[in-house]
Amino acid sequence: MGYKDDDSQNKKRYAIIGVSSMLLVAMVVAVTVGVNLNQDGTSDPATGNKSHEISSSMKAIKAICQPTDYKQECIASLKATGNNSSDPQELVQAGFKAAMKLIQAAANKSVDLKALEKDPRTSKALAGCKELMDFAIDELKYSMNKLGEFDITKLDEMLIDIRIWLSATITYQETCLDGFQNTTGNAAEKMKKALKTSMKLSSNGLAMVSQFSSMLTELQIPGISRRRLLEIPVLGHDDYPDWANPGMRRLLAAGSRVKPNVVVAKDGSGQFRTIQAALDQVPKRKNNATYVIHIKAGVYQEYLQIKKTVTHLMLIGDGPKKTIITGNKNFVDGTPTFKTATVAVTAEHFMARDIGFENTAGPQKHQAVALRVQADKAVFYNCEMHGYQDTLYVHTMRQFYRDCTVSGTIDFIFGDAAAIFQGCTFLVRKPLPNQQCIVTAHGRKERRQPSALIIQNCSIKADKDLAPVQKQFRSFLGRPWKEYSRTIIMESYIGDLIQPEGWLPWAGDWGLKTCFYTEYNNYGPGSNKSKRVKWRGIKTITPQHALDFTAGRFVMGDRWIKPTGVPYVSGMTRTGGAAAAAH
Repeated sequence: MGYKDDDSQNKKRYAIIGVSSMLLVAMVVAVTVGVNLNQDGTSDPATGNKSHEISSSMKAIKAICQPTDYKQECIASLKATGNNSSDPQELVQAGFKAAMKLIQAAANKSVDLKALEKDPRTSKALAGCKELMDFAIDELKYSMNKLGEFDITKLDEMLIDIRIWLSATITYQETCLDGFQNTTGNAAEKMKKALKTSMKLSSNGLAMVSQFSSMLTELQIPGISRRRLLEIPVLGHDDYPDWANPGMRRLLAAGSRVKPNVVVAKDGSGQFRTIQAALDQVPKRKNNATYVIHIKAGVYQEYLQIKKTVTHLMLIGDGPKKTIITGNKNFVDGTPTFKTATVAVTAEHFMARDIGFENTAGPQKHQAVALRVQADKAVFYNCEMHGYQDTLYVHTMRQFYRDCTVSGTIDFIFGDAAAIFQGCTFLVRKPLPNQQCIVTAHGRKERRQPSALIIQNCSIKADKDLAPVQKQFRSFLGRPWKEYSRTIIMESYIGDLIQPEGWLPWAGDWGLKTCFYTEYNNYGPGSNKSKRVKWRGIKTITPQHALDFTAGRFVMGDRWIKPTGVPYVSGMTRTGGAAAAAH
């Protein structure tokens, strides 16, 4: 046995050395290919002098910038910050630094503009921009640090994480600009100008990392999972040792019976009467200890921001109809959509169970968010989110919803997250006269962003207030909010409230050619696809392609969802056979 174990360890060691060597070769190949593609007709003297260093650096810069959409900005930024390096890793990090510098300048610009602003709505939009720019800078820092912690044995996880974080950086800048809807003055144009180059550099960073992923996939390097580096399932990270431990599984299984760290109760039977007071006492830490707050039954009129300084936090209620967090901030009364959320979650590894989230502003108040989530690897189990327009804002990052109920009227599930819904119920409510109802509005701005709304084994039907009058209103599965919106509905029940054409344009032909909308193996009276719209963006996918959108592949859920103990299906639910049933 000892000999066998030693032999196994040696093989593993040799494999790692081999992969490292091949990776170095791959980097050289990438630079060489880039040089060939960008040949300027000059030869470099192999003298080792400064001019040769600059020439080598320039060749490497051109190679790194080759896959980007904004090559001029890419080359200029790397020349300015790359310190004549020809190391691909250093150059990509230099690109991140350049983007950070520009985003920080935009954040400072928003503060300066806010000091001079008299229009309240514009002032709030600028304040939102400052907050969003801080988020964007954080994600770039995480990406740069992750790249600096280069570990060949975790290369695929590293690239996956960086792609999701860079995608969020792009979305945060876009959200800043979205916040200027119905504002006065020229602040919107000034912020658009301030963000113009940083948005291009953020896009370039995502392109660089995506190209690296593709290169490794094509080379089929031993030890690097081909499946995890394909274009569609670009998400996931092995977090099992960090937080999804057997203890977490027991916590979820126990539900409200678990002994929490603190208890919140309006009647004074806990340590705190408000949720915010309990959140203020959560220790700031970066370890794998889960901090549990039990929120007893009651209606809590609070606005909560669960910040990034808190990690591994679990909120457990007494049931989504008993423990309810409610608010009524809304767009009509002057709050930007981003800031209307009753509860906003940015903390990594956040979990909620048996809780209701509400925004009671009503349909006449337009955008009014009940829950906004930009927490990476967030899980919601047996929760309810109720509102009208823009109920659930799946803003960014990786999110999983199981056995949840979401209600609303217009775009009531929206955002640019990689969000998976399993076993959920979507209830379309009665809108205002002459309004149409739309279930989803995905916000994928760029083709390389690894995000999508994936609705699997769910139900889409009329709420009790709409059902008697549903023929008076037109309801649709979704519309493309941003140019590359991506929504997949599969193995789900679609009620007869959905119009035969299925999908609704946003404005004219905006996004109709570049979006990705597909329905696969659905059932129910609204699932007939014979009269669906014929946009280029409406796709028919094969069973094999459909597997790419399952939770196990798209967000690598086996690694961070399954160990939590939340009910979860890795693959197909209706056609996955024994493998799916095992989950």
